[in-house]
Amino acid sequence: MKFIHISDVHLGIKPDRGRFWSDERAEEIEEAFKNVVHVCDELQVDLLLIAGDLYDFPPTEKELRKLDVILRSMYKTKTVIIAGASDYIEEGSAWENFNFVSDTVLFPRDKAVNAYFEDLNVCITGFSYGKPEYKDRLLEKLKPGREDAYNILLGYGGSPEHMPFSKEKLAMTGFDYFALGSVHKVKHVLKNKMAFPGSLEPLDYTETGKHGYIFGEVDDEKRTGITWVPSNIRSYINMTVTVESSMDFSDINALIEKQILKSGEKNIYRILINGKVNSNVSIDFSSLKKKYYVNQIIDKTESYFDIDELERDNDNNLLGKFIKELSDDDSTEDKVIREKAIYYGIDALTMAGE
Repeated sequence: MKFIHISDVHLGIKPDRGRFWSDERAEEIEEAFKNVVHVCDELQVDLLLIAGDLYDFPPTEKELRKLDVILRSMYKTKTVIIAGASDYIEEGSAWENFNFVSDTVLFPRDKAVNAYFEDLNVCITGFSYGKPEYKDRLLEKLKPGREDAYNILLGYGGSPEHMPFSKEKLAMTGFDYFALGSVHKVKHVLKNKMAFPGSLEPLDYTETGKHGYIFGEVDDEKRTGITWVPSNIRSYINMTVTVESSMDFSDINALIEKQILKSGEKNIYRILINGKVNSNVSIDFSSLKKKYYVNQIIDKTESYFDIDELERDNDNNLLGKFIKELSDDDSTEDKVIREKAIYYGIDALTMAGE
């Protein structure tokens, strides 16, 4: 038996609202889900397990009809869904009243139920959210549905607000595999037995690294092997760029652009710039932000001053006297500390017009 385990897809979300790529990211998240469905069909996967937050909000009937069409494209795969904290099932909602034409089981809200597939001899136990929070340790209380079958727990939880649990107590419930959701980064809790696949695509700048899904296989002895498969279209990357005082603005721009192209121009960047920049250089990154997916640029550069030249040009004023005083090699103060003090002092005095 083969299965694919996903969670936290958040269809309908628009990451990075206000950025020029926000709508594009929304489309890519949907495309990532369709890609998983295609993999299920191509590999003739038996079960697609969706462990909560397929949507970023409770879906409408129109959205569910669209989902049903996508799932109907799979020839062999059965789909089992639980609702999570974001797409919880409200009483009388489209979720609750929709009838899937595809081979899909949506677990009802606010109660644990079993779905047994005789042809696979697999029993899935799950619980769909009927509200955004469940602080009770409900998952630890669930039990396998059939002794003679392969038993899977499909659950959304693990945080104080969302069905908290300890992995030890959860493991003692006796399920063969625990397909979990609510964590956006992949997390193997117990080897080949309990895991969070993470979201298919990163949803904000804190979710760096690869994202994907879990592919699992079960042999005739009910032994499980799982593999996490990275599949995201785009990544968030935190990049550090160190500049030198000899660089002008075009040099700095070129250095950043070179690093973006090396890491992948389709990725979304949060760039930290450090080092020293000549005080005469004016920095403007607007062209980079228009050309590439730059979410944020954090400028931590320090101004570079030619101290000897400044001292000569300001020999008869406060700035020149300040530099001369701290440049005295006969001073008992540490040289490194004196150099830092000179830079901070020059910066403050020049800004104050002194």
